Amino acid sequence: MELPPEEEKTGVPPWVVTFADLMSLLMCFFVLLLSFSEIDAQRFKQIAGELSKAFGVQREVPALEIPMGTSPIFDKFSPGIPEPTPVDSVRQQTTEQAPQLETLRAELEAGLQSQVSDVTRQQLEITQQALAQLLSHEITEGRLQLEQDRQRLVIRVEEKGSFPSGSADMTPAFLDMLDRVADVLARVPGEITIEGHTDNIPISTARFQSNWDLSAARASSVANALLYSQAVNPERLRVQGYAETRPRTSNDSADNRALNRRVEIIIDLSGPAAEYEAELRQLMEDDLSELVRELDVQPAP
Repeated sequence: MELPPEEEKTGVPPWVVTFADLMSLLMCFFVLLLSFSEIDAQRFKQIAGELSKAFGVQREVPALEIPMGTSPIFDKFSPGIPEPTPVDSVRQQTTEQAPQLETLRAELEAGLQSQVSDVTRQQLEITQQALAQLLSHEITEGRLQLEQDRQRLVIRVEEKGSFPSGSADMTPAFLDMLDRVADVLARVPGEITIEGHTDNIPISTARFQSNWDLSAARASSVANALLYSQAVNPERLRVQGYAETRPRTSNDSADNRALNRRVEIIIDLSGPAAEYEAELRQLMEDDLSELVRELDVQPAP
């Protein structure tokens, strides 16, 4: 009796096993790749957020207290009581106009100094030319010299032809010369200083006990001659006697001692120059103040 053939058992097809092994290997491979890679947390959160919006995922977090922001730096900061700072005046500064005003002030200052120097130099040159033309005869004979020293003009009168030796009495020719000089000095501004100088030989007479007396007396005689013409204002005159303390050269010879015996009439224009500068400076400040008012800018103090 033959047994009936066994019925074929139904089960998983053989190819499934191979497919499952392949899927397992692929999964392990991608897990390894994932473990070797770095995850961008910020991008991951952004993608997760977009996915949650796309799939409608919502999450509610109940707030029991009002959230308050804190700073790790000022976590334990305790503020004090603010106190107002009184300001007497309101000051306004700008970074655009103030430097321009300072630059303009510097340019005006430089121009002011140059203008004062030019005016003073021109005044000295005009006065020197006038005196040189007026006293050309005395300058040619060597009885006096004209020199320009910064803002001063010096008329140096030699003893020869002006004072007798050891005397403060002027000769008639010297008096006539001083009368002509007074007319020029009356038209020139500035302080006039008359200095008397002697050599180092001591003098002792009934009138002059020393060279100090002689130098001062000669300077006073010149001042009296200028005042006698009534052309020179007495307030402009200064009289000084220096005896032998300021020699032009050494007193080792008769010729050198004759050079040291002299009277100097000094015209100082520094005072008028300072007054002229002050007037120009006031005009400059007025112009700057007007400019500041037009620009409505208060410069930095």
